[in-house]
This record gives sequence, C-alpha cells and structure tokens, in this order.
Amino acid sequence: MVYEIIGSRIVSPFIGTSTYVWTSLIGVILGSLSLGYWLGGRVADKKPDAKILALVVFVAGGAISVTILIKDVILAAVTSLSTGLEIKSLIAAVLLFAPASVALGFVTPYAVRLKMRSVSDAGKTVGRLYALSTVGSIVGTFAAGFVLIPFVGSVRTLYLLAGSLLVLSLAIAPFAFTKTSFAVITMLVFGVVGSELAFNYQLRVKRVHDFDTEYSRVQIFEATDEKTHRPIRGMATDPYFVQSVIYLDGDDLYSRYSRYYHLIRYLRPDFRTTLMIGGAGFIFPQKYLQTYPDATIDVVELDPLMPDIARDYFRLTPDPRLKIVNEDGRLFLNRAPTGAYDAVLMDAFGSLFSVPYQLTTIEAARHVDRVLDSDGIVIFNLGSAITGSRNRFLQAELATYRAVFPSVHLFKVNGEKKDDDVQNLMIVACKTECRFDETPISDDETGGLLANRYAENISLDVPLLTDDLAPVEYYNSFAQNSYHR
Repeated sequence: MVYEIIGSRIVSPFIGTSTYVWTSLIGVILGSLSLGYWLGGRVADKKPDAKILALVVFVAGGAISVTILIKDVILAAVTSLSTGLEIKSLIAAVLLFAPASVALGFVTPYAVRLKMRSVSDAGKTVGRLYALSTVGSIVGTFAAGFVLIPFVGSVRTLYLLAGSLLVLSLAIAPFAFTKTSFAVITMLVFGVVGSELAFNYQLRVKRVHDFDTEYSRVQIFEATDEKTHRPIRGMATDPYFVQSVIYLDGDDLYSRYSRYYHLIRYLRPDFRTTLMIGGAGFIFPQKYLQTYPDATIDVVELDPLMPDIARDYFRLTPDPRLKIVNEDGRLFLNRAPTGAYDAVLMDAFGSLFSVPYQLTTIEAARHVDRVLDSDGIVIFNLGSAITGSRNRFLQAELATYRAVFPSVHLFKVNGEKKDDDVQNLMIVACKTECRFDETPISDDETGGLLANRYAENISLDVPLLTDDLAPVEYYNSFAQNSYHR
C-alpha cells in the first residue's frame, strides 16, 4: 500500500495524478500481486525453503532500488510518447512498479507454506498471516498518507522501502555476499546518491524547491519570463501547467486569466463580500485586498500547507479582510450560509487542467447560486477548447450552468487563440442579467477583457454534469491527449 500511494507522487510531475493514473497504478499493482501469489504458491509446493523467501524479498528491494535509479529516465521517455494519457500511465506503472509488486506478491503464499505444519492447522495459519498482512497494509496506508509523504517525502520513502526489504531479507535467512547482492546494494546506493544530488542541483543551481504536501507534490521555481524578461517565481503541482506565478520585481498580476476576476467591479460595482474556491499561491486574493480596500474575501483551499507556501514564497501576509478555510470547496459550499456573498470566483484544479468533478455538477452550481445574494455573479476558470472534439467539458459545464443561471457568458483569456485550441476560458454567470451592453466601460483594462467575450453559438449536445454522473476527466482526456501531442 505504501508503494502504491508513493507511486502516484513519483509519476505526478511527469503525467499528473488523474483518475487514469490512479487506475493504472492500482490495476497494474493488483495484477502484479496476483501473478506473484500464483508464482509463490507454485514454488512453495515444490521447494519450501526460507532462503528462497529471503531471496525474493531481496529481489523486491532490488526492484525498488532500480525504480529509484531509473524513474526519471523512464518517465521522461513515457511522457514523450505520442499516445493517450491512459496508455502513458499504464506503461509507466508496468515499467516502474510491476516487478517489485510481483516479488512482494510472492511472499504471502510462500510464507504460508513455510509456517504450515499440518493440514489440521492450515486455516489458522492462513488466517493469521493474512490478518497480519492486512494490518500491515492498514498501518502502511496511514503511515504513507499521514507521516511519510508530508514529512519524509515520496522519493526518500522509496529509500526506506528498499532498504527495509534488503535488511528484512537478511534477517529471514542470511546468505553469502554474492555479485548479485553487491549489484543490488550498489543500485540502491547509486539511486539514493543520484536522487540527492539531483535535489541539491535543482535547489542550488536551478532554484527549484521540490517537496510533498498531504495532497500534492509541489515544485517552486524561479526563472525569467520569456516575453517580458522579468524575474518570476512559480509553483507547479502537475507536469504541464503552473498554478501560481508572481513577478519578483513588482506586484502586478502575471496570469492573464486572473485579470478576468476583476470583472466583478464592472458587473457588480457595489460588491463587498467574495468567495474564492481554490487558493494555491493566493496571488489574486492579495491583489483583491490591494484593489478593493472596503471588501472582504474568503478563500477555500483544500491543501492546508498552501497558505504556508504562499507566505514563504508568494508574499502572502495576514489581513483581517482575508479568511482562509482549509477544506474541500464543495463541502464548504454545501454548508455555507445562503446569500452570504456578492461574487463567487472558481479557480480549483486537480491534475492537468481538470476541475475536481464535485465542483462542476449541477448540484454544485445550485449551491453556488444559493450562497450568492439576489444580484450575485460567478466567474469560473477552466481549460478546454471551444470547438472540435476537445470541447466536451466546456459544453457540459456551459449546459450545467445555463440550467441554473439565467445569464451565462464565455470569455477567451487569449483572444488570439484559435477556437479549437486548448486554452484558458472563463465562464461568467449572473443571477439576474449580466449587463455587458448597459454598463459603461470605465477603464481600458476592463474594455480589453470585455472585447474577448465569445459571441458565437456553442452546441450543447452533452448531458448535464451531476453528482451521479460527471465524466469530467474523460471529457478532458480528449483535450489533454491533443495538448500533449
């Protein structure tokens, strides 16, 4: 279980942590364990020997050592393949996690055979060993999620797994120091040294901080913006997109999409209370506080470490007008007071520009509608194409919001993008009417934003998203696969 959970963190910087990735990891590891169970049972009946068990445990530790040593090379090669995300995740899982899983599956039936003294106590022996293995899985699951990932780190946890298995094999049955055992231990040493040197190089030379939180693997980096040549600092939690970026020499907004949240002052000039779902580096909330001194903002961010990251790397400072809630955005919406906000800003993302499905459904939209006052607005950031086969998520989300809100509009963040390109898009919905043509434009920035309102008709021939059926990642897979190519 530790190996499976850690596996998701190992692959996330290269292929994300979508449902496809988790499905591949779980399926491949279960399949590999099954093969190991079968092999262990066959070999145990023919040659029950503690030395063989020790050798298999040693091989499992060696396989994890190989994973440590070659993971970056394998994942970089898999990422470059011109196949769908589901195939990439399957190949990565097979190459990196199947060999050790087969060896680990071998252990249980073989250990049962070694412990079994007679047919009369077979049930007791099998039950005891499977109970112990299940307890070990439970302990490993909680240890991985609550201790190892947030406090030790994913890669260093692999060091512990490999080292523990090598030591355990020697405890079961010490064997002579052979060329094979020397090679395995050497691979572990090279893997550990290589990983640590890579971490040190990233930190000192490339200025990349790489660490795990309870919910994601985070990379903080510094660079120079290619267009403006200004120094920037960014945060990434998946391989293709940067979640938060600031200029190091100023406090103007870097991300173009975040500027569209300022449409609240155009559509609702008298707003005072705002809810934002998704905080990450808390870039826009800080700009909001600077721009609107009489307004307050509540930010719901799932990851409790993100506010600390924002304070350490993105200049977040305490402010009585900013309330941070560490909770799933949908859970917060479910119990938030009715009519409490003038505006709701949606900026929550999972892996590879996929919005968490529970925030996309008609039930979620109804809760957004409920927490808004009678003249409230919602601005929703998402990634999709507008036309072609890659626009299914956009179609579904537009159809869902139009089933709840009487006035729903779409904006292209970059007006120069082609409609069939995967891009940042903004949905703007109003509880009454979005008065775009009635309200005078007071500044050039707002005029530039309004110029990107999409006026063409979009066919909405997909079902509404519901809590029961919301294939968000399936819809987004078309866009993701095209984007990768």
